[in-house]
Amino acid sequence: MMDHVLSSVLLKIQINLVFINTPSPLFKHAVVKWPVQLERHWNLCFGNSYTDTGNYQILAARAGLLNSSVEFPPYPYGITFFGQPAGRFCDGRLIIDFIAKEYRLPFIQPSKAQNASFIQGANFAVAAAPAFPVEFFEKNGFVNNQLLRSSLNYQLEWFEDQKSSLCNTTAECIQYFRKTLFIFGEFGVNDYTLLLLAGKSVQEVTNSYAPQVVKLISAAVEKVINDGASILAVAGQPPAGCVPVILTLYPSSNKENYEPDTGCLKEYNRLAMYHNSLLHQDVIRLREKYPQVKISYTDYYNPIINAVKSPSLYGFINTPLQVCCGKDGPYNFNISENCGMPGVSACPNPSAYLHWDGPHLTEAANRYISSTWLDGPYADPPLKTLHN
Repeated sequence: MMDHVLSSVLLKIQINLVFINTPSPLFKHAVVKWPVQLERHWNLCFGNSYTDTGNYQILAARAGLLNSSVEFPPYPYGITFFGQPAGRFCDGRLIIDFIAKEYRLPFIQPSKAQNASFIQGANFAVAAAPAFPVEFFEKNGFVNNQLLRSSLNYQLEWFEDQKSSLCNTTAECIQYFRKTLFIFGEFGVNDYTLLLLAGKSVQEVTNSYAPQVVKLISAAVEKVINDGASILAVAGQPPAGCVPVILTLYPSSNKENYEPDTGCLKEYNRLAMYHNSLLHQDVIRLREKYPQVKISYTDYYNPIINAVKSPSLYGFINTPLQVCCGKDGPYNFNISENCGMPGVSACPNPSAYLHWDGPHLTEAANRYISSTWLDGPYADPPLKTLHN
């Protein structure tokens, strides 16, 4: 069996969950059926587990990592809104679901789904997808085995394959995609995780690899602009030092390594801040280069930090670094017994938690963050202004 990464952090989490056998129908691959005209708003998404709505399950089954009858991620994922697993690494809806709701769009279907409607959107995001081509990690010995072919370059290829059936020139594509919001999720999380797991120091990842990751994201954004995109949202990184699985993997006996007002690990948050600073600068550069294009930089870092500092102001419990679905440890997270495994249960009130499992946010957190992107202040500019 190939080693692989569940969302943002752990190879081991995913390997553990693969052996859960919950029968369910599985999406099958099909060519996306695109609409003839786009007279209404439409969303196209790229990203990883914060954005994936089912592609990982399909691709992992095809690669032999999951049994074709396995629902992944398993129950209790999806319990809050869907009442059952829905291909999302969350207890309910993701940020892109709340954005779709704002524009009165249906849930955005995974691009690999068969017999699904793509009339008003398609999602190319795959959990665990890095910005670097997956071959980069394999050829450099950063992983022991083959990874899923789902990195940013592959997602762009999937889009390109479909786009060629819609429009042939930039002018045609600009007209076709004139009301489409292109959403780029928080690429980089999985790159940095794989590098850290390979033994790279946080300082080396920050100084040597973060600029390369940002360059890849910016190049992808520019590519879709040249393909006809005119409305885009580009997400930065969440505060990695506040993610329960990072806090569990890299504990420190030195209190100076933790932020006094959050309890988060300083150097991992500095990595995220540096990434975000570089990415925001590139978004501004692209705006200047393409003045006819509207690009919003969407901020995960500050809304999450605010909620960690003052959880009660945002409706969360006073121990905001603890996860809802987990077991044991200071953060209710155990690297060997993960959400969805036998003996691991979810809290009775997910809406009071910021974190769902070790790497992922709750629906309540996603709702809160989406509101700061749609109306501000944590999107530059707010998403609601992009279609004006």
